[in-house]
Amino acid sequence: MGDLLAGLRPAARGVPVSGIIDAVNHGRDKPGVIPLWAGEGDLPTPRFIVEVAQKALADGETFYTHQRGIPPLREALAAYHERLYGRPFDPDSFFVTGSGMQAIALALSLTAGAGDEILVPTPTWPNVMGAAFALGARPVPVPMREEDAVWHLVIEDLETALTPATRAIFLNSPANPTGWTATRDKLEQVLAFARKHDLWIIADEIYARFVYGDAPRADSFLDIAERDEKIIYVNTFSKNWAMTGWRMGWIHAPVELKQTIENLIQYSTSGVAPFMQRAGVVALNEGDWFVEHTIARARAGRSVVSSAFEGNNRITYAAPDGAFYAFIKVAGLTNAREAAFRLIDEAKVGTAPGTAFGANGEGFVRICFARSEDSLRDAMGRISAFLTD
Repeated sequence: MGDLLAGLRPAARGVPVSGIIDAVNHGRDKPGVIPLWAGEGDLPTPRFIVEVAQKALADGETFYTHQRGIPPLREALAAYHERLYGRPFDPDSFFVTGSGMQAIALALSLTAGAGDEILVPTPTWPNVMGAAFALGARPVPVPMREEDAVWHLVIEDLETALTPATRAIFLNSPANPTGWTATRDKLEQVLAFARKHDLWIIADEIYARFVYGDAPRADSFLDIAERDEKIIYVNTFSKNWAMTGWRMGWIHAPVELKQTIENLIQYSTSGVAPFMQRAGVVALNEGDWFVEHTIARARAGRSVVSSAFEGNNRITYAAPDGAFYAFIKVAGLTNAREAAFRLIDEAKVGTAPGTAFGANGEGFVRICFARSEDSLRDAMGRISAFLTD
């Protein structure tokens, strides 16, 4: 077996194990575990979306289809963005992908290859790092600064990490796992940095709707960038419409890139099933009420978590500005992986170890609070009891 592995491409061998999946695999089949480890809620896809896919299947929409996405879906994506950002969008600037993860992988492959570097503020979702490694590129962690579980991105830290090999910045805001949400001023600073050094920006704005102030969405590069900036936006149907298992996402990019992106889709998945895309159309066009419902549930879950940890002297926690995760700092925690496994085995709560998101996540665990209030109260009680034993 060793000889077989030695014969593989080094970049493929070097792709790290996901610390999240490591925890999930440890606890997946254990009875009674409340699963807060993954980035998904506990609601199934709503019937009005499912029924459209069922009808499309029954109608025989099971053949090859448009590589970039069926025209009605790209038109729906343009209309959805127009509602969110208050200006028109070209349907030809949207590309349907087989998940948000594939959108990220394609965006990375568009901007970096063997020997190139990508700046990645951390803590961040580990799949970004893994996908870059798989390309033979080098993801360069740019540790965000933390004080009392509040995180900050400092532009000077990006400057310090910059080398002649740097090709792109990957920026996730609102952020998984920290909930950090870039202000308009911070986005302008990042954009100025990218322009100055002629870098691409890969903008992961998957959680744009999950914000907890008065605004209907997070600030975006779409608010400040020119039409043909070197920015590639990645997104997914997973979070807003409870479609994690559907594996469908999208890229928004300058129209000039359309043939190149279509080629990459052709040589990876050759497109997304048409019956799934029909469901995506109705999600975008008729699903705003459901998005608002899921955001309201996440807001309530955030309150449950905040209340549960008040006065706990082992926990430092700041309610996040965006996304739907609590990134909890635990006093005395020196091995986040071991702690996550013990929480599964002893407290029967599934969490993700902070080190899954980067070395500066040591001492933290992440929980997803996009769930029912009752299950969260139960889980928080179990965690609090575990920490006081």
